Amino acid sequence: MLELAILGFLYDVPLHGYVLRRHIAALTGHVRPVAESTLYPAIKRLEKAGLLARTTEPGAVAAPRHVLTLTEEGRQELRRRLAEPGQREITDENHWFTVLAFLRHLDDPAAQAAVLRRRLAFLEEPASFFYDGDRPLSAEELDDPFRRGVLTIARATSRAELAWLRDTLNSLGDVAR
Repeated sequence: MLELAILGFLYDVPLHGYVLRRHIAALTGHVRPVAESTLYPAIKRLEKAGLLARTTEPGAVAAPRHVLTLTEEGRQELRRRLAEPGQREITDENHWFTVLAFLRHLDDPAAQAAVLRRRLAFLEEPASFFYDGDRPLSAEELDDPFRRGVLTIARATSRAELAWLRDTLNSLGDVAR
């Protein structure tokens, strides 16, 4: 998720590491704060793989600043990751939001629709956070008001996302299921 966010934010514009960190924190920080000890090793891995380049600018007041730029290989890698997200990127809401934040970088509406259809199929499967054996429990079946709240909120969120997915698939010229 972190590498995808780095590639996604650098797709449009070169950024200083500090600014990149702020952008990533705005997208994912409420769930997973971005520590320098996590971000900078990821940047170095991507740089070593030839997916980004680093240039140095003189600092206005302090030390020189490093500007990160996506290479053509990095642009291709971002598009590949967006076109072929792993199962976790489809099923985990935080990973999904990162994919969704940059899905516009796929130029092909059919490729965008294919990713959205995978999320749609996942959301259409019966699921719950709570089970009676193998049977998912609905909010109405729970006596616990807090667990009922979890399921009520999750259902409302899922309904909103399902409606958005179907509308977006239709606007992409795809026939939603």
